[in-house]
Amino acid sequence: MVSSPLAIDVRRGAIADLGVLLADRRIANEGRIAVAVGPGQGAQIAADLDLPHCEIFQVEGGSVDVANELGKKLRAGAFEAVAGIGGGKTIDVAKFAASMAGIPMVAVATNLSHDGIASPVSSLEHESGKGSYGVVMPIAVIVDVDYVRAAPPRLVRSGIGDVVSNLSAIADWELAGREQGEPVDGMAVTFARVAAEAILHRPDSIESQEFLTVLAEALVLSGMAMSVAGSSRPASGACHEILHAIDQLYPGTSNHGELAGLGALFATFLCTTRLDEGHQRFADVRACLLRHDLPTTPADVGLGEEDFARAIALAPATRPGRFTVLEHLNLTEDEIARSVRDYVQALSR
Repeated sequence: MVSSPLAIDVRRGAIADLGVLLADRRIANEGRIAVAVGPGQGAQIAADLDLPHCEIFQVEGGSVDVANELGKKLRAGAFEAVAGIGGGKTIDVAKFAASMAGIPMVAVATNLSHDGIASPVSSLEHESGKGSYGVVMPIAVIVDVDYVRAAPPRLVRSGIGDVVSNLSAIADWELAGREQGEPVDGMAVTFARVAAEAILHRPDSIESQEFLTVLAEALVLSGMAMSVAGSSRPASGACHEILHAIDQLYPGTSNHGELAGLGALFATFLCTTRLDEGHQRFADVRACLLRHDLPTTPADVGLGEEDFARAIALAPATRPGRFTVLEHLNLTEDEIARSVRDYVQALSR
């Protein structure tokens, strides 16, 4: 059975109704609610909530240890539900902790930096870098566009890179279907593709209220695509292998969505030059990233060509068993270096 959100509320003033949602007896019969908040806007939102029986937990960082600690507190307190309020790290921690405690979770996003808002995956840091963990997706998603507008513009733009990278991930999945016989879920592909194409050609930007609403809905739809697929497959291919390799080799280089967009553009470049396919996709994704001032070259995120080539070589190891254009081509180090050089030169033209 597909687990989908009980409610999706994307609009101005949506957070005002959070208290009503959490008071729903279908979610918490006795009203024992935990609220996990991150730094910044999350604490202010929690302070404004009219929930007399809720307990607020501060979430510092997005590590496995932090998520485990919150999960223990949720179990010890016999809470019936938890609301995660904040950015991607806070929501990922709350999803993981809710799954540990076996209770429902409501995601309240204060920015649109990536598609983890409604996905069945938590991306958490650990001793060796960052890993993805399967979790139960939220039963409800709230995105208050007013709070999103108050977030740093760079975080909002990064969500564009993450949702548009779906096109590269879909191409990888379909490649795995042709070459490896991997089952491809048509509904999951449709959800992921519709999400990406809702943003791909829009002429407006994050300054537009309508654009923010569409972006929020696209990110939620990406999460639902992953729920349908039962994995991150429709939204994570070579693009995310590359971003995880960069995170591992060069921590703090850039944020998730920016690296997802960059990884998607390079992966699509490989498809055009090595497989003679995806030419229009490359042009469309590049135009979208440039239109929203998102990185398209390694230098845009402070990496040299050799650094980027090293990340490409490591990328397949970040997702063992996932077949993408990188595994299909199985390029040597020299071939990777040449492809990175050609990629940079092609963009400079």
